This record gives sequence, structure tokens and C-alpha cells, in this order.
Amino acid sequence: MTRIKICCIQSEAEAKLALAAGADALGLVAAMPSGPGPIPEQRIAEIAAAVDTLTVLLTARTQADDLIDHLAECPTQAVQLGDRVAPRDIAALRAAHPQRVYIQAIHVNGPSALDAARDVWDRVDMLLLDSGSPNKAVKALGGTGRTHDWRISAEIVRASPIPVWLAGGLTPQNVREAVRTVRPYGVDVCSGLRRDGLLDRDLLSHFVAEVGRA
Repeated sequence: MTRIKICCIQSEAEAKLALAAGADALGLVAAMPSGPGPIPEQRIAEIAAAVDTLTVLLTARTQADDLIDHLAECPTQAVQLGDRVAPRDIAALRAAHPQRVYIQAIHVNGPSALDAARDVWDRVDMLLLDSGSPNKAVKALGGTGRTHDWRISAEIVRASPIPVWLAGGLTPQNVREAVRTVRPYGVDVCSGLRRDGLLDRDLLSHFVAEVGRA
């Protein structure tokens, strides 16, 4: 079965709603340069402590000392690196927090995304393919609501020796096609399941059902 990660969780109530619908993982967004969903570190820690599932801290930090402190503040089971982190910093982070699952976001803006994935997949546990723009003056590291070229994502999935999540503009209307095209380990969704900023029960149920049909 394709795993489902519901991102941008805002509260314990949203976490429980997502889990009841069939989510396998929850994304908890810390401060970002742009995009939806950030919540305070204290709330991330409270939600992570309240649920029995894979919780993922989304961080924009890139320096080892900052990341080590961030993970200490937010005791999730996994951490998603939204920006590029130097190899020495990933090594230091793993040494400080060896039990975490490390997920590197790769922003698929063209064929060079495959090279970016190859450059990091021996240092992390999972990849996540998204539609951000990390090179802009104000970085977009996720939550854009945009899809990308799934043919490139499928090529990365075929080549990768580690599990790959697919994100970027997924909705109940397109997730079945996305799964069939890319064949990811799992799918990740934020804005595609929200109405007026709130996680919508009907959209959530529809999304989970479409992943199952794929």
C-alpha cells in the first residue's frame, strides 16, 4: 500500500482526524521562509507526544548546531530537511540524534533533480519530491500547491535505493494518477485537503480512498 503523510497539521484534533481517516504519518511544520502551516515548536512537541504514529518535523534550518537544537525542541520520530544540508552537517546531526529518520526534500524543477537526489540518498533514510523553489530570494520549501513533472519523479523513484515520498500539488482529483505514474513509497499532502485553512474531513476521506484505488 502507498503510505499517506498528512502535512501542515495544526492541532491535536487535526492529528486525530488524519489518523482516523487512515494517515500513516503526520507532518508538523516549523518556521519556514514562506508557505502555509508553521506552528510553534512547543505545539509540535505536544502533538508528537499525543499520537502513536510517525511524526515528522519539517525544518528550514541547514546548520548542524541549529538543527541539533531544533530536534531537541521537537521530539518527533523523523525530520524532513526542506533545504540543502551539507554532508558534514548531516553527519553531525545523525551523531547527535541517531534514532531519527532523516528525510531530504528534493525540489523537482527539472532533470537536475535526479542529480540532487543521487547526491544525498546515501546520507539520508528517505527522499521527498516536492515543487518548491529553494533558489528564490524568498525560498519556497513546500506547501506551494503546485505539481511538478511526474516523469522526472518516476525516474528518481526507479533509481533510488531508499524510499521516496511524492509531494507537490496533490489533491483527491489527481492523486490516483500521481501514484500510478510515479509509484512512490508514499504521498504527502498539505493544501490540497484544506478549506479556509482547516483540514477538511470530506477531502481527507476522498484523498485516502483515491490512494487506495490507485
